[in-house]
Amino acid sequence: MKTLPDNPNLDHLRQQAKDLLAGLRDSDPAATLAAAQASLASQYGFRTWTDLKAEVERVRGQAADADPAVARAIAECYDLGEVTGPMRPVARPDDMGRRWTLETDRGRWALRGLDTWWPIVDAETDTALQEAAAAAGVLLPRPVRSRAGAIVESVAGHAWRVYASVRSGPPLAAPAGAHVTRAVGEVLATVHGLALPVDRISPWHVQRFSGVSWAEWAARAAAAGAGWAPAMATAAPVLTDLEALRDATAPPAEAPVLCHNSLGPANARRAGDGRLVVVGWEHAGGQPPAWELANALFDWAVEPGGGVNAAGARALVDGYRARAGGVPALDLSSFRGTITSLANYVAGQVGTALELPAGDDRRYADRSVGHVLTHLATRSTLERLLEAVTAARR
Repeated sequence: MKTLPDNPNLDHLRQQAKDLLAGLRDSDPAATLAAAQASLASQYGFRTWTDLKAEVERVRGQAADADPAVARAIAECYDLGEVTGPMRPVARPDDMGRRWTLETDRGRWALRGLDTWWPIVDAETDTALQEAAAAAGVLLPRPVRSRAGAIVESVAGHAWRVYASVRSGPPLAAPAGAHVTRAVGEVLATVHGLALPVDRISPWHVQRFSGVSWAEWAARAAAAGAGWAPAMATAAPVLTDLEALRDATAPPAEAPVLCHNSLGPANARRAGDGRLVVVGWEHAGGQPPAWELANALFDWAVEPGGGVNAAGARALVDGYRARAGGVPALDLSSFRGTITSLANYVAGQVGTALELPAGDDRRYADRSVGHVLTHLATRSTLERLLEAVTAARR
């Protein structure tokens, strides 16, 4: 589920809806802005656009700025210049920690708290990938080293990373328009073309972390009286079928390369000139190029409810081909990593929602679980993605 920033901007949401409309119109030229707004509201976990706007008004301006002493300490540690404004939170904590912005007399900086960061590769390795990608033409926030030359530093009892901020719009949403997905394909091809070595495939894509079956999760949700328990019961056979599909396919024949590993709409924005800005490199890891390409098709070209934006899928593959000169062979086995990462994400969301006490965090988790369970792709979705890709290669 998409996450509202701490200080949400209704104009940003309107821009997201307009961007989303382009993707919807790839499949349905008659799609309306109202339909895009309704789809976007659903992606944020709300029933209607009106409900989403009401939540924006409710939470706007409630998040507290950081202690000025912490801001000054980080600026000193990373040699960012003299602090000229408050250190402001960007969004609720995610699986790594909280994101912040800071203004100094040398510019605007993006700060990343890492209190719950579980890296797949070390910070120096993912930084090397970012620097190589930037040199090859990928637009991304520049990683900043501390005065001591480190990427990660401990300041005021917390671990931090710092980036030079790139001015851009809000995160994108799926299904994205073909002009966006083509740019995604170009970025993927560029990163894969670097061919930076890595010793393993990302565990997130090959290992099911929870040993609880989907039927058992459904039973636990029902016993807890969760509002989304019926959705879990409906989703359980879908998730079981996807994992059966994964287990029936062959392991990858190609070696993994170091890649972004999480290049979905949440980690992409558009700069003022329309170029794609790629963030979220902290989970960089190894995947066979075909796996990450298949995962990108899943993340960018699948519509809410499991429909497929065939034009967006074709454009993504075309962009990859134009940059790389070819496309990795894709079949259902290419989605092995996608299915495993989806299973890990859903199980994590379900487990968290069942453990949290009543309160705002629990309400957010319940909305998130309800959204993901009612917007799952199916085996048919993956088959239609492949069909769109096949059409693109003719």
